Amino acid sequence: MKQKIIFMVINMNVGGTEKALLNMLEELPEEQFDVTVFMLEKYGGFLESLPKRVQIDYLTEYKELRNFINLPPKSNALKIIKEGKLINGLSFSIIYLVSKITKNKSLFYKYLLRNVSVLKKEYDIAVAYAGPMDFISYFVSHKIKAKKKVQWIHFDVTKIGIDSKFMNDIYKKFNTVFTVSHGAKEKIIQLIPSLKGKTEVFHNIVLPTEILNLSKEHKGFSDNFEGIRILTVGRLNEEKGQDLAIKAMAKLIQEGFNIKWYCIGEGSSRKKYERLIADNNLQDHFILLGSNPNPYPYMAQCDIYVQPSRHEGYCITLTEAKILRKPIVTTNFIGSDEQIVSGKTGLITEPDEEKLYFAIKKMLNNSKIGTYFSDNLSSSSFKKVNEMQRLIR
Repeated sequence: MKQKIIFMVINMNVGGTEKALLNMLEELPEEQFDVTVFMLEKYGGFLESLPKRVQIDYLTEYKELRNFINLPPKSNALKIIKEGKLINGLSFSIIYLVSKITKNKSLFYKYLLRNVSVLKKEYDIAVAYAGPMDFISYFVSHKIKAKKKVQWIHFDVTKIGIDSKFMNDIYKKFNTVFTVSHGAKEKIIQLIPSLKGKTEVFHNIVLPTEILNLSKEHKGFSDNFEGIRILTVGRLNEEKGQDLAIKAMAKLIQEGFNIKWYCIGEGSSRKKYERLIADNNLQDHFILLGSNPNPYPYMAQCDIYVQPSRHEGYCITLTEAKILRKPIVTTNFIGSDEQIVSGKTGLITEPDEEKLYFAIKKMLNNSKIGTYFSDNLSSSSFKKVNEMQRLIR
């Protein structure tokens, strides 16, 4: 009999977490697993990439709940009252205030989901995959029936302002907590010591053969630039550090380097970065290419891959750049030293514009460094470690 597994995510936007999920789904044998992906919102650039055998479902009520979760409570209460629902508005305000005073966020989510039924189907494993996201963790723990429940942590929890009391309370309902790096595991145990006995490392799965094949599918760069191409892949937001990259680039251009820096990804900070690019007169040098579910032709063709993130959990694009044997400069976030040996397979520097500038400049001034890194990466092993049995266990 097949194991029934449900993975709960926000959506299938193009991103590292979603890509890691796609890779995992590809590795789940069809004859052993009946898989459902349950989304808050049914959209995203990776939606069409989900295997055909995977069942797709979504929380229809989320459209109405989204503002209550994301907007300030005062705005929500006023909106309800303006709609003529005075009692509902007062009830919402009281529940929110009580949950705030008692530091019991579960009370608030229980109220929001009071009219949402428990999913009818029962599963062998239910996975809160988009973690840490409090709403998804609560939903999996209270609204999905499963023999085993797994919480996945993709980030450095000390960097994203999580509610440690809520996590401590809600994660008790999960059998296992997976983190994507040893560094991320250490951070969450420091924050919530009670999780020590149930927390394990589950590295993001990458598919080397698929990456190599996809890197040959499309043309990639089309601007006929003949200088050095630098590439960064990731959402356009503060945690990914593209602002540090823009400022470092300004210094490199001032020194006369014949380079272009390309960013693949989309996000909430695009307009901010466009202004920063214009302020530094980099419109012809720092190029925002937008989102692309297949960044690998660009990655294969670039001369240097740079990951300027302020924080990560386990950066999947870093591993993908390694598979394509790219000279790498990365900032020192959680998991980077588990992927790169600084001075041997890349350079690790601090998430600071000045230090990032010096690291890239070092590589630009000595092409032998990049060649040395690429040669070392060619001898590295990128065989997949099939950890699926750990889910069953």
